[in-house]
Amino acid sequence: MTATAFRLELTTDPAAFLAGAADHLAADPVLTTVVASVTARAVAEDERGEPRPDHPRWWVTVRDGSEAVVGVGMRTAPYPHQAYLLPMPEEAAVALARLLHERGEAVGGVNGVLTSATAFAEETARLAGGTAEVHEHMRLWELGALVPHEAPGRLRPATVADVALATEWWNGFHAMAAEMAGRAPDARGAEAISEAELARRVEAGQVWLWEDDGGEVVHLTHANAPAHGVARIGPVLTPREHRRRGYASAAVAGVSGRLLAVGHRACLFTDQANPTSNRIYAAIGYQPVVDMVNLIVRP
Repeated sequence: MTATAFRLELTTDPAAFLAGAADHLAADPVLTTVVASVTARAVAEDERGEPRPDHPRWWVTVRDGSEAVVGVGMRTAPYPHQAYLLPMPEEAAVALARLLHERGEAVGGVNGVLTSATAFAEETARLAGGTAEVHEHMRLWELGALVPHEAPGRLRPATVADVALATEWWNGFHAMAAEMAGRAPDARGAEAISEAELARRVEAGQVWLWEDDGGEVVHLTHANAPAHGVARIGPVLTPREHRRRGYASAAVAGVSGRLLAVGHRACLFTDQANPTSNRIYAAIGYQPVVDMVNLIVRP
């Protein structure tokens, strides 16, 4: 595909993006789960009249010469203002990097499908006189045949009384995940959540907790709202002192089973450097779909 065989359609309006890209997202709802769910959440925030963030936020649709959608991406993360790219022609990813550079928009990194993200990160780094480095190798999984797991205690939905603890755990998740993968904690790519937003997700039935036999909360599993029939699980977190008791396996299996029971497909991401999470999700019945990458652009 030549550089003139596509065009980039950039918008800051999530509803406008969904109007043009919905069919493309629905065609492969597991692969597009992050873009679809995050964009739907942004639309809901706009409808509630919440202020838009003061950092760059946009969505891009790549169209070929026949106006068919051949790629999508977005930039919604608050720190370090990373982009997220799904499959698109590599020339389009390079063109996007150049467009952002021309308008003076610095990009600190990119997540997404390996080819698109790498092409974008390398061109962004070249234009900035810096380097593109791999921060994480990620893997997307989809649940096949569910294998139930058991652990001491029980799974229950979170309540309003759990919001403060769940928020604290959620905002510490990135450091926990880095520790388990053998990396130093790095705020890059961390997703913070407010108590108000977590309370909304609790009310929607998206947050699940595991209680041990003594009634102590020892684990949290979150399931995003379904988009095109697919619900993405994550974060999944167990504080260090409660690990190695099977809570994560039992909770994720339990939440996954509930999603299947109401007709949804279930998917999740793992850090390839974390052998524990990759092993337990495979044992539950999750199967690899595609490998992705998180790249940092260093000036």
